[in-house]
Amino acid sequence: MEIQWINGQYAEDNRIFDMEMEVYEWSDSLYVDFLDCLVNKKNVGYATPDEKVTASLSELLPKWADYLNVKVAVHRDKINVNDIILYRVWTMND
Repeated sequence: MEIQWINGQYAEDNRIFDMEMEVYEWSDSLYVDFLDCLVNKKNVGYATPDEKVTASLSELLPKWADYLNVKVAVHRDKINVNDIILYRVWTMND
């Protein structure tokens, strides 16, 4: 299972947002980063210390995929990396 992880290029990747509107705005802004992988039917994922972001992306990813006429399943988990909890969300092509 190969996943293209898109996090790590923005300062906000490690931010924990205070307000739900900030979470939605940040999550929605990642569309451009997910777009290439979704169009090319590659598995794509995002990891963050903010569980709210992965929850938001879990709702947005199927909508984006549907808009692009791509079928994906969305998965989430959490991992411990150097004593930091990261929440992950990724797609698997159907």
